Amino acid sequence: MQQPVVLIGEWLVSPAINQISRQGRQLTLEPRLIDLLVYFAHHPDEVLSRDELIDNVWTRNVVTSHVVTQSISELRKSLKDGDDSSPEYIVTVPKRGYKLTATVMWCTEEGKELTPLPLTVIPTPAPTESAATSQPMPSPTTPTPVPEKRRSVTTWWVWGLFLLALFSCVGLVAMSTIDSHPPVTKTRLLLNPRDIDIRLANGNSCNNAASQRAYAVGLGSLITTSLNTYSTYMVHDKTNYNFNEPSSSGKTLTIEFVNQRHYRAQQCFMSVQLVDNADGSTMLDKRYFVTSDNQLSIQKDLMSSLSEALTQPWPEKMQAMLRQYQPSKSQSLADFYQAHQLLMNGDIDSLSKASVLLEDVISDSPDFIYAQAEKALVDVLRRSQQPLDEKQLAALDAEINHVTAIPDIKQTAVFFQIKTINMLSLGKVDDAFEAVNAGIELEMSWMNYVLLGKVYEMKGENRLAADAYITAFNLRPGENTLYWIENSVFQTSVTRVVPYLDNFLAAK
Repeated sequence: MQQPVVLIGEWLVSPAINQISRQGRQLTLEPRLIDLLVYFAHHPDEVLSRDELIDNVWTRNVVTSHVVTQSISELRKSLKDGDDSSPEYIVTVPKRGYKLTATVMWCTEEGKELTPLPLTVIPTPAPTESAATSQPMPSPTTPTPVPEKRRSVTTWWVWGLFLLALFSCVGLVAMSTIDSHPPVTKTRLLLNPRDIDIRLANGNSCNNAASQRAYAVGLGSLITTSLNTYSTYMVHDKTNYNFNEPSSSGKTLTIEFVNQRHYRAQQCFMSVQLVDNADGSTMLDKRYFVTSDNQLSIQKDLMSSLSEALTQPWPEKMQAMLRQYQPSKSQSLADFYQAHQLLMNGDIDSLSKASVLLEDVISDSPDFIYAQAEKALVDVLRRSQQPLDEKQLAALDAEINHVTAIPDIKQTAVFFQIKTINMLSLGKVDDAFEAVNAGIELEMSWMNYVLLGKVYEMKGENRLAADAYITAFNLRPGENTLYWIENSVFQTSVTRVVPYLDNFLAAK
């Protein structure tokens, strides 16, 4: 039996190929967005809570409200397709959930079967006064005879509507399969005011931009992870993203190193601007001269300025997280961010350099316990990419035991990241699954979702693995995240496991 397609409003939804189409326009959506739309189609005009959506679409594997909110937002944007005048397909019911308001019609891909719709009963017109006097009233127990001519007209009217709907379904299916038109980029986008893009602008004009790039990337990573975990904003770290397509995010935070020649020869400063894309207004505009001893104070000032610009006080848990990134020496923070960028690269050479650099950081700042945890994470990843002898394995086990015994580390995401990778290397998939979900509860980061995808692959659930990888790429798009998906812990075939991501990258 063919997998059914469904007509939702003007859109024909084909779950088998993850596409929606209308009037010759075709869009390919992420698999989870298609699943979400199909679930709404099974419950038209019903209010569905977030918990119900997680239970039935995500099946409680990833229970973060951010993912539901983001998925609904992206689904709405796709259904609008850049047309502000298009009707709202999914509406928010305050304090209850979401509801699909468009009409729904199901049919097979060949259009041979159509879900029967209830027939509207047409009331018989009231008899005129002359007719009432000339014909006797029927008995209450005797059914009123329907004239043969009226019965024939009614039958043909019902069959006509049925055939019209059937041929409409066949025509829409044919339009979606005969010719595939390339997507047309719309110049007008529906912006999400709660989404923020973080971009790193080209700073080649500055002599010291290259050496300070790792610091800027580290700041972007810290802002992304902390706001995604503890605020109501959805942040996309695009510091490693080279594509220049229009963004739907309502705000953009740009970090750039600018050569201020007229102030001092070859003197560079780090410019940080937060712009509201809806009206082009500047919400934050800061300039910092970065030196070897002020990088810690710059980080504190920037996070405080962001809180004021977004009018969102940071909760205590977020402030506790930020304190983990505050070593006693400012230079230790700069070296840590350099090692962190090497970790994000993911390859064995970068990991080896990161391990050596973090060892120096720990030596200079013994109080910087988060650097100790980061080094253990780096070394666990190194083991997954190169064989170790017995002496090296013993040293690594001792390092893991030392770090995981630190009280302040046990309730951090990096603790569960180390545990997840370690359990996978030992073949303990269930323990790894428990660890990675505990890490996601503590931190919404691209790294956690890559590890979740690896665990799902080990469980043989490639569909869920693909969802996790796409979420990771959405949080931090770019070559680094793709390398992690393909090579971290073990090799993954993007073409086989995440074909949507493979097609997305090929289209660029």
